[in-house]
Parts: sequence; C-alpha cells; structure tokens
Amino acid sequence: MYELIILGGGPAGSAAAVYAARKQLKAAIITGEFGGQSIVSEVTYNWIGTPEISGAELASNLKKHILYYKGPYLDVIDGERIISIKKNENIFTVTSESGKEFTSKSILVSTGSGRRKLEAINADIFEHKGITYCASCDGPLFEGQDVLVIGGGNAAFETSAQLLAYCKSVTLISRSDKFRADEITIKKLQENPKFKIIINAEIVRVDGDKFVNSLTYKDKIENTEHILLSNGIFVEIGQTPNIDFVKDIVKMDDYNKIVVDPMSQATSLEGIWAAGDCSNGRYHQNNIAVGDAVKAVEDIYIWIQKNK
Repeated sequence: MYELIILGGGPAGSAAAVYAARKQLKAAIITGEFGGQSIVSEVTYNWIGTPEISGAELASNLKKHILYYKGPYLDVIDGERIISIKKNENIFTVTSESGKEFTSKSILVSTGSGRRKLEAINADIFEHKGITYCASCDGPLFEGQDVLVIGGGNAAFETSAQLLAYCKSVTLISRSDKFRADEITIKKLQENPKFKIIINAEIVRVDGDKFVNSLTYKDKIENTEHILLSNGIFVEIGQTPNIDFVKDIVKMDDYNKIVVDPMSQATSLEGIWAAGDCSNGRYHQNNIAVGDAVKAVEDIYIWIQKNK
C-alpha cells in the first residue's frame, strides 16, 4: 500500500517523485518511459539552469535524479502503461497493461499529452527536420528566417507572436476562416507587417532534401494548390492528453484535459491530483509542469497528514 502513486515520467512526474521522496512519503512512480515529449527534441534552450540540453540528455537526467532517491520511500516502476484506476472506499487500485495492480491512498496523474501530428505527405519524414511541435524549444534555430505556423487557435497565434520576435516573417496557415484565438491577440498580430494569414487551406505535402524547404497547400475555396518556401514549419493543431484511464472518474474540460484547482492541482475526485500537460492549465511547458507537480505534492503531503 502506497501513500502516493505518481503516474508518468516526464518533468512533472519526475519532480513529484523527487519531492515525495524528500518528504518521506511512501510513494511509487510508474511510467512507460522517462522524459516526456521533450525526449525527441534535438536541443532544448529553455530548461532553466541549462542553456542547452538535448531531449535524450534531459530524459537521462530526470531518470538519474529519480533513481538517486530510489529506496525505502520511493519505488521506481519502469516500463508499465496504466490502463485503469478504480476507487473503493478511500483506496485506489491502479492496473497496468501487463495486469499488475498497485494500491494507494492518493494518485498524481502526470502522464502528459501527445502533440496532434500534421497529416500530410512526407510530414513524418521531416519531423524534427524542419517540422517542429515546440516553438519554445526550437524557435531560436530559425532566427532571421521566413517560417510557417499551422493552426488557428490560441497556441498557433501565441507561437506566431513568439516567432515574430526573431524571425524574418511568419505566415499562419489555417484550415478555416474562423479562428479559435482571442480577438485581441489576433488583432495585435495582424498589425505586424511581418505577419500574414492564409485561410481555408488544406496542407497537402511538405518537401525537401535533408531538411524541409517547402510546403504545398490547397485553397479549399478555389481548389488550387500553392507552394510556400520555408525551412521551418511549426505545427500547433492541438494535443491529445494521455488520460484514457481516468477520464470516467474525474471532471474533464472541452479539450479532454483534467480539470484541476489551480491553487492545489486537485481534481474533482478527492485523492486524485493532476499536473503538467494532461491538466487544464493554460500554458504547457516543461518548467510549468515541474511547478505544477511540486505544488501538487505539497498539497498531497498536507492531505495525507490530515487523513492519517
């Protein structure tokens, strides 16, 4: 019986494991792999305290930090994917894909999310070779260049605003003529002479050699194809949270993310907290995920002491 089970081995889960062990909670971290989404990034520039770090090295460092605390207060269960969580009275039973069961008084869900991938010819070939899903991680690599942003929501417009600070120009490509972003954000960007919007566009393909050099889209109104030259394509078409195992027992928002109390990261079901990209916080970054998790463990610790 654990006092806390942490699900996920990204920045949020890793931070939670370290803090739980330091507070001497009887805890376990269960994860399929360490590192989260950043494991595929060639270089990350905004991990605080480290000017540059590869995704692989970041994942390795997170795992090392967790294993440093492995011992009487922390079990590390690697290579397990969770498929269900059930609550019976005040005890949670967590079941993995391999059929193993673990019980705990509390749960922290920090399983992150996956970026919705661009569906176009050659998109998979040029992923991380010009096609990127993280402007904060990779944006500085395209300083002084003409770049493209795909999407029509707040994330796409906020990414465009960020890129405009150092890119030569930014062209946002939307599949419709209606945007899901805040009006004030849209208006401010439209006033920037380096910013352009293409609407009613269906992405057909991307091309290049060792690196992307062009994108082809179809104008859905005129039914004509157009080619845009660029070495940088930033995809912001949403995320898919990794929370199927918990969606029926906690409250979710319209984007299928776990609704949490921003003061504590507590969910709608007592005994379950959530942190990082799987929760409904407005911003999603590695550093924010870590802060979410630390906040959650602080609250979980107090909750456990009150319920002993």
